[in-house]
Amino acid sequence: MGFNCGIVGLPNVGKSTLFNALTATQAAEAANFPFCTIVPNVGRVAVPDERLARIAALARPEMTIPTQLEFVDIAGLVRGASRGEGLGNKFLANIREVDAILHVLRCFEDANVAHVEGGVDPVRDAETVETELMLADLESLDKRTPALTKRARGGDKDAKAELDLVERIAQALGQGTPARAAEIGVSERRAFRMLQLLTAKPVLYVCNVEEASAAKGNSHSARAEAWAQRNGAEAVTISAQIESEVAGLARAEDRAAFLADLGLAETGLARVIRAGYRLLGLITFFTAGPKEARAWTAVRGATAAEAAGAIHTDFARGFIAAETISYADFVACGGEQGAKDAGKMRQEGRDYVVQDGDVMLFRFNV
Repeated sequence: MGFNCGIVGLPNVGKSTLFNALTATQAAEAANFPFCTIVPNVGRVAVPDERLARIAALARPEMTIPTQLEFVDIAGLVRGASRGEGLGNKFLANIREVDAILHVLRCFEDANVAHVEGGVDPVRDAETVETELMLADLESLDKRTPALTKRARGGDKDAKAELDLVERIAQALGQGTPARAAEIGVSERRAFRMLQLLTAKPVLYVCNVEEASAAKGNSHSARAEAWAQRNGAEAVTISAQIESEVAGLARAEDRAAFLADLGLAETGLARVIRAGYRLLGLITFFTAGPKEARAWTAVRGATAAEAAGAIHTDFARGFIAAETISYADFVACGGEQGAKDAGKMRQEGRDYVVQDGDVMLFRFNV
C-alpha cells in the first residue's frame, strides 16, 4: 500500500478504539473487495466514494473495488518521548514510516478513564505531542550539523545549501514552529524531504467526544478545532465509542438506523477516512469494465503515465494513450458507450494531468 496514516495520541484518548472501529467496520463491509489487517496494528480501509457505486451501476461489472488507505495504530506517546520515555523510541520510529499523522485528542470527560496529565485539555495534549516531535526533529538536525559544517567549510556547495536549510528549520523549531510551516524554496524541496522530519508530516486532528456530543461536538472539541485552524490544520469531531458500536452492527440498514437515531448522516469514520485522503493530497480515478469497476489512488498532479503505473508497471512502460471520460460525462451519458457516442471520450497522452474523477482506459504495448 503506497499511502498510510499513523494514528497517534497520548494514552487513554481513544486512538485504539478508533483504530479498532476502523478495521472492524472494514471487515464488516468487505463482502466484495479485499480487506487486509497486515499485522495487529495495521489495517487497510476503503475510501468512501459514492461515485464508484454510480459508475458500477452503469458498467454492471462482476466486482466493485474501492480504493484504500492504510492506517497504523502507533504506540501511545508520553511527555519525554523525545528523550526515550515510555515507548518513545518506538513511537518516534513508527511515525517516521507513515505519510501523515491522525492525532486523536481526548475531548470527553470520564472519571473512570484516567488522563495521564490529570485532566482533559485537548489543546495542551496537542501541544505536548507537537513539542515532543519538534524536540526529536531538533536532535536529528543537530546530529547532521557537524558533518555539513565541515563539508561546507571545504567548499562543498551542496553541503552549504543543505546547512543553510538545516539551520533555518532548526531556528523555526526552536521558536515553536513545526517544520511543515517553515518556508521552503522550490529548489530545496527534495533536500527537505530527505531530512525525514517528524513535524514535516501533515496532521489531521481527530476530536474524540462522548456519545451525546457526536453530532455537534462540545466545548473541548470547539477549542481543539479552533486551535487546529489557527495552526493551518484540519479537525474532525467523532465519538470513537459510537463508531465502535456501529462497527458491531452487521447489516447496513441497522447501522444507518442507529446513526439516524443519533442525528448523524454518516459515520465519523467515513469523514476521517476522506479527510485523511485529502490530507495526503490524493485524488481518485476510475476504471470500469465487465469484470470490475475500480477506484484507484494517485497523487494530485500525477500524469496519465504515472496513473497507469499505479495499476501495473507494464501499463506505464508501454503507455500508448489513455481514453478518458470525466465522471460527470460518464454518468450524464449513461456509461462508456454513451460517452463515446456523444464525443465525450478523449485520447490523452502520457503527460496529461489526471483529474479527480476521471474514468480511464489505458492503451499500452509491451
